[in-house]
Amino acid sequence: MKDLFDLTGKIALVTGASRGIGESIARLLASRGAHVIVSSRKIDACQAVADSIIDDGHKASAFACHVGEMDQIDAIFEHIKSEFGQIDILVNNAAANPYYGHILDTDLAAFDKTVEVNIRGYFFMSMAAGKMMREQGGGVILNTASVNGLVAGDKQGIYSITKAAVISMTKAFAKECGPLNIRVNALLPGLTDTKFASALTTNDKVLKMALHAIPLGRVAHPDEMAGTVLYLVSDASSYTTGATIVVDGGMLA
Repeated sequence: MKDLFDLTGKIALVTGASRGIGESIARLLASRGAHVIVSSRKIDACQAVADSIIDDGHKASAFACHVGEMDQIDAIFEHIKSEFGQIDILVNNAAANPYYGHILDTDLAAFDKTVEVNIRGYFFMSMAAGKMMREQGGGVILNTASVNGLVAGDKQGIYSITKAAVISMTKAFAKECGPLNIRVNALLPGLTDTKFASALTTNDKVLKMALHAIPLGRVAHPDEMAGTVLYLVSDASSYTTGATIVVDGGMLA
């Protein structure tokens, strides 16, 4: 029987992959046979993860890209075209959350940075990958959104707004790219133990309230998000597109 989770021969780009959920995704996809391009803003951190994946006997390389910068988006896809000639999987995971506080106190710089990375970055990364996938006959795009895109997080206004946009973006790309054999889905993580979520996980009062609302009674480990991504980028989900899968320990239940 065919292994539906086998990614041998696939080229996968994972953004925000130098730590946290992105790193867990990169490691799992590589373990299933993909050549993973580890990407984030800092090349040293990317290279460290890529080297570790290689040390484990898998395939990886590193390329720095700030998805909020259009010239860097162009550069990474030029690199992929010249180096690999294909892209089979794009995981849009890099994100910004520069402001935690009351929505009425959001300043323009925080607004612009969050929108620049979480909406514009995802859109143009998807567009660049989608154009390559159209030429090669198909591919898969996975967006990391958030449960905050469904129910706005307290003191996380603009972040929640952008993640709601990612959910809508996922559905829009799925609808228009389905006829091109390009599937587009989204992962919606709940509270996960990452540096990104430290404003929540290191605040005892906030954490206690959050855990009270999570039936499983604990914060997720980044590795617990990667399995859903593997499903969504593999042949196991070959008839799944436009889906938004919540992985939140039952919080929204």
